[in-house]
Amino acid sequence: MMPSIDFAKAPFLVIWETTQACDLACSHCRASAQSLRHCDELTTAQGFALLAEAAAMGTPVFILSGGDPLKRPDLLDLVREGKRLGLRMGTIPAATPSLTATVVRQLKEAGLDQMALSLDYPRADLHDGFRGVPGAFNKTMAAVEWAHQCGLPLQINTTLWAGSAPFLSEMAELVERLGAVFWEVFFLVPMGRGEVLDGVAANQCEELFAILYAIQKKSHFVVKVTEAPHYRRYVAQHEAESSGKQYQGHPGTVPMPDMLRRSEGPGHTVGLAPHSVNAGKGFVFVSHTGEVYPSGFLPVSAGNVRSQSLAEIYRDSALFRTLRDPAALRGRCGRCEYRTFCGGSRSRAYALTGDFLATDPWCNYQPARSAA
Repeated sequence: MMPSIDFAKAPFLVIWETTQACDLACSHCRASAQSLRHCDELTTAQGFALLAEAAAMGTPVFILSGGDPLKRPDLLDLVREGKRLGLRMGTIPAATPSLTATVVRQLKEAGLDQMALSLDYPRADLHDGFRGVPGAFNKTMAAVEWAHQCGLPLQINTTLWAGSAPFLSEMAELVERLGAVFWEVFFLVPMGRGEVLDGVAANQCEELFAILYAIQKKSHFVVKVTEAPHYRRYVAQHEAESSGKQYQGHPGTVPMPDMLRRSEGPGHTVGLAPHSVNAGKGFVFVSHTGEVYPSGFLPVSAGNVRSQSLAEIYRDSALFRTLRDPAALRGRCGRCEYRTFCGGSRSRAYALTGDFLATDPWCNYQPARSAA
């Protein structure tokens, strides 16, 4: 079991965008990634320092993301250093020719705890079209086998938008067949290339939540819903209903169900997050140039690790402190009795309204009562 973490002091999870370079051309890419690396990326030494800061804060999980982290020639060194510091390390390689059986084995030997692969559709033609490169689906299927061959726990990441939503149940069946230990379902935040994609209506979210809830009840893998924290509200409502409880109270009074704690951890062996994670609350994103954001999908910087410590930015910046205060939320989110463990997608609120404290536009829940 993961020890309790005070989210005012340390995030449960740090994601470092090691590079924005990537040879795919994904339709939803928040970074509009290009094939070449940026000249001002954090260096290996700066990456080592970032890993050390995260470990010193008490953060248990560190993800090396991208772009495509395989574009970094020091990726294996970063994994080794993170493990030396006692961090649980994960990475998310892109399905390109750089991803080989040898690379997967080397990642495992370096100490990588979990590898994530992106898979958005259960069919090659649809997935390849979404990712912008023919053969991406088959490369992903091959990488799944390579992970199993060397005993590397596997995570599948799926982007949910209007075009992929009808395939959600089929995707769950595929994830089960692939032997993944963790399925992260990401509800689109319209930014970068994803600005032109059709989103999911608020009432459709409820229908998708019903599917995910049923899957989570019976699956052998952990289900993590990202950028749709109102799924937590949906689960809380249905768990209360099944137990005969009804919660009517002031904002923030509903307790977080145990079922949700299982969905917060990044893998079966890592334990459970003690609280709900949201942008700036148990979560921090460091860009390829060192900018510190509450989330990669909430591009408002609170500082840069080149000039400030990660701990100082996370603990003391006005931006992060505000995001950790449920009372700062506005609109229906601010009045909601589920706000302490839901809080709505701050990233989507910002992308669609320009106000990261506004009501999440993809939630149609009406709070039981207003704040006193």
